[in-house]
Amino acid sequence: MNGLFRRTSGGLMAAFGLLVIGGAVAYAQHSITSTGSISGPVNATAKPTGNAVPQEVTNRPVLKISLTGTIERDNKKLSVDKAGPVKPGEVVSFTMNSVNEGSGPAHDYRAVGQVPRGSSFVAGSALGERVTHVSYSIDGGQNFSAMPVIDERQTDGSLKKVAAPVALYTQVRFEWSEPLAAGGNLSASYQVRVR
Repeated sequence: MNGLFRRTSGGLMAAFGLLVIGGAVAYAQHSITSTGSISGPVNATAKPTGNAVPQEVTNRPVLKISLTGTIERDNKKLSVDKAGPVKPGEVVSFTMNSVNEGSGPAHDYRAVGQVPRGSSFVAGSALGERVTHVSYSIDGGQNFSAMPVIDERQTDGSLKKVAAPVALYTQVRFEWSEPLAAGGNLSASYQVRVR
């Protein structure tokens, strides 16, 4: 897992975990108190400044996310890796499974799935267990909204904000209000139609 770290006043560091696998991204936030930096992807240690002895960092999440895809063809569900080339009009169902293999909860957990080029998001297909909020991006993941909008020119020349067509969606983001507990798992799914 790649770690992004930021030092704030009082020696509090917030570690933001980021894991990218097969087009899916998972984010979680976890805070620890330390005066040094974090290193090591699995067994992180806090390296204090001065002559103090390094201490093992405990209670931290270790997130693993897997992305699987299936295509329904000839009344059979085939995994994407065994289906061969996809055809225009076919629907690919993606499932993201997240597991916290660490010893602490993952706070503010969210997972982001990509809408591959050459496909369109299928409206209403975003589902997840215990998901509290689903949002979408139309700008490559820079901004997310429950209903993205675009400017549409009216007959009088003015601009009006209207709902963006799902064909413009580039990502779908699932968010959970409850932390992903140590040993816990979550799943979310969505579909895309091949153009």
